[in-house]
Amino acid sequence: MENQEKNNGQLQIELKEDVAQGTYANLAIITHSTSEFVLDFVRILPGMPKAGVQSRIILAPEHAKRLLKALEENIAKYERACGPIHISEGSILPPLPNVKGEA
Repeated sequence: MENQEKNNGQLQIELKEDVAQGTYANLAIITHSTSEFVLDFVRILPGMPKAGVQSRIILAPEHAKRLLKALEENIAKYERACGPIHISEGSILPPLPNVKGEA
């Protein structure tokens, strides 16, 4: 608490170098229970029979809803600045019948 008071109540967020580079994912698998949402970010590579989960984020339902609102606001800002994001029917993946998860 003292540290926040010294910084005028602002939270300092540290971005470590290895995290700052980011991780590419082209599929998100979302599951939930009554107490949490689990977001698995996956990288699918052409011709590869297996796809690896690159990152897993676990959120409380309230935080998942805040994330949804933040994404909606940021997509709207992006589209105002850069134009609409077009998603063709073929680019939306249907449920993947052969996806097998391993925990």
